[in-house]
Amino acid sequence: MQFLAQVRLGGDLLSIFMCQNDPGLCDEWDATAGGNRAYLFGADATEPAAVPGEGETLLEEVSAVEVVPVDAPAYPQAAAEWSRRTGRPRSDVLGHLGGEPAWLQFDETPACASCERPMDFVMALEEGHDWHTKINFGGGRGYAFRCAPCRAAAFLWQR
Repeated sequence: MQFLAQVRLGGDLLSIFMCQNDPGLCDEWDATAGGNRAYLFGADATEPAAVPGEGETLLEEVSAVEVVPVDAPAYPQAAAEWSRRTGRPRSDVLGHLGGEPAWLQFDETPACASCERPMDFVMALEEGHDWHTKINFGGGRGYAFRCAPCRAAAFLWQR
């Protein structure tokens, strides 16, 4: 699986992966079909995993991001406001943390496999600002969720 993103959530580390070895045939848009995975690691998880010797495991570009608070009612308005305020293109916004998901289709909030409750939204990911190196969400957006009590996470995308 290809490593997509990592974000610190308090004492946890959320890591997101998606199948790219057979794009479009791994059901990577589904939170439970196995074509993508999200893991919640504890604060003691500092040992990096070995990178497999074959397959598309890393994105062609690495982006460090800056979290910029923007006062807006929802993510689309916040991204537009950030672009207006900074003079930078909207495509430089790589997603958002917290709040509510800005679904492109319909609400697909996954249920926790352990407790069966709806998972909490954590973050949304955009494909990226360069079409040569962007994440392959089929022109869409990725969504990460977690169930803190069960220490579980899930990831899916829509277009």
